[in-house]
Amino acid sequence: MFNNKACFIIAELSANHGGDVEIAKETIRAAKRAGADAIKLQTYTADTITLNVKTDDFRIKQGTHWDGQYLYDLYTDASLSWEWHKPLFETAKEEGLVCFSSPFDNTAVDFLETFHVPAYKIASFEITDIPLIEYVASKGKPVIISTGIAGIEDIELALETCRKAGNNDITLLQCTSAYPAAPEDANLITIPDLKQRFNVNVGLSDHTMGIEAPVVAVALGAKVIEKHFILNRSIGGPDAHFSLDEQEFKQMVDAVRLAEKMMGKVDYELTDKKLKSREFSRSLYIAEDVKAGELLTEKNVRSVRPGFGMHTRHYKDVLGKKVSQDLKKGTALNENFIETES
Repeated sequence: MFNNKACFIIAELSANHGGDVEIAKETIRAAKRAGADAIKLQTYTADTITLNVKTDDFRIKQGTHWDGQYLYDLYTDASLSWEWHKPLFETAKEEGLVCFSSPFDNTAVDFLETFHVPAYKIASFEITDIPLIEYVASKGKPVIISTGIAGIEDIELALETCRKAGNNDITLLQCTSAYPAAPEDANLITIPDLKQRFNVNVGLSDHTMGIEAPVVAVALGAKVIEKHFILNRSIGGPDAHFSLDEQEFKQMVDAVRLAEKMMGKVDYELTDKKLKSREFSRSLYIAEDVKAGELLTEKNVRSVRPGFGMHTRHYKDVLGKKVSQDLKKGTALNENFIETES
């Protein structure tokens, strides 16, 4: 599903549908216009993700935008109707976008299988749900896992679970599970470490404000970028405050694609362009008029631009040598102008 050369950019629909399937459809169309490669849904109901219990355990108190709400109420408002999945998958197909989802229990996986999804995403808070990861991995599709709340042991267990299920097509996304995440908490240098440490594909699930983190992530080797996307923040909803709109998302995509071009390849070849530019490099030139038989000194020979004279590595070698002919200031020095020792 992923092109090894180009970063795979995912627009996360999440709860940014305003409770209206037509808004959700238009969001998919906007994601295509903005340059996304894929649209990702979240497949759950309040009952598949939590319990309808109004005790302190189930009330959010993390210093977040959602503090004071009970989990069941939040997920009731945020969930995407399962009846909408079919028209949304159809809209994505019409737009030429990959469409897949984050399931939050086995019934969601079974439901998504009816749409022949090309991949599954394990959300940050589900990385500790080993039975879910095992069931997802058993479907033989690429598995993308956010690492937002995970320590090394959590990541190792999730990977071990996938591999025991015979699934080695795994991508780990560096993620900071704060909404929004502060720039100083992004820890993007973790991206190459994830790749080296766990030998998997890597990327970024970004919750920072703005577009800078994905660009840096690409420079650090990210092959997948996931960012929350909203048609218009005026729609509101639980995730609106840290989601990008169409114009912002397009700016991000353009910046990522430019960063990829800038990354280029490891290149030490002396191309024609480089060789032409070497005319501005330093070389040895006569800095004062000299007569035949005079000695070359620090005063009458110098390393200067342009680069048509002898290489500067010969500077100390030529000092104290006699010139074989009269040379005017500005003459590019070459070995033919130096008397050979008899």
